[in-house]
Amino acid sequence: MKRSEINLAINEALQFFEEMNIVLPKWAYWKPDEWKNGERAIGDIVENGLGWDITDFGSGDFERIGLINFNTRNGSLIDLDKPYCEKIIVVKENQITPNHTHIIKKEDIINRGGGNLVIQLYMGDFEGNLTNKDVTVKIDSIPVIVPAGGTVTLEPGESIYLVPGVYHEFWGENGKGRVLVVEVSSVNDDATDNIFVNTNPRFPTIEEDEAPEYLLVNDYKNYI
Repeated sequence: MKRSEINLAINEALQFFEEMNIVLPKWAYWKPDEWKNGERAIGDIVENGLGWDITDFGSGDFERIGLINFNTRNGSLIDLDKPYCEKIIVVKENQITPNHTHIIKKEDIINRGGGNLVIQLYMGDFEGNLTNKDVTVKIDSIPVIVPAGGTVTLEPGESIYLVPGVYHEFWGENGKGRVLVVEVSSVNDDATDNIFVNTNPRFPTIEEDEAPEYLLVNDYKNYI
């Protein structure tokens, strides 16, 4: 991804959050120079990957395949002192998050407003292989059986509970606008806990065509 794409995506997300009455932590708005103050790098923010996470999953086409995350809370798989994670996510119309599952993470994906979220579901193993088995999930705590490759559509206020082995690909429904998604899960480690069907890289390679306005979680090692 180009840094200019990332800057634009974050600024558009901030505008959307404001429209949806979402207020982020103060450090969400820090500029790169502010992170260089060592005292601001303490705590969970850097160690547990809190902050902006913008990716095109290596596609080179962010508008078609990509995601905007802001990680607000997360623990560590090492000590599990904080055994949960929360993400605030922007999903654009027809913008795909590629088919994947997790080894450890269990999650609720919640549509908090805006458009509708479409999720395609499969069962599979932990090597990226899908099966033809039906998928049993819980939508707002009610069990639902979905055929392999079938989709569910979450309207604002609805949620789905997913466990390891349930592969999911999602996007914003065409014509319904951007979706404000909140993910509540067990501890999240995006560096090790994602298995993609098509071996998509989780984090992008960044072309620095302009200076960063905000840091991504994968920028911290280079700036702090």
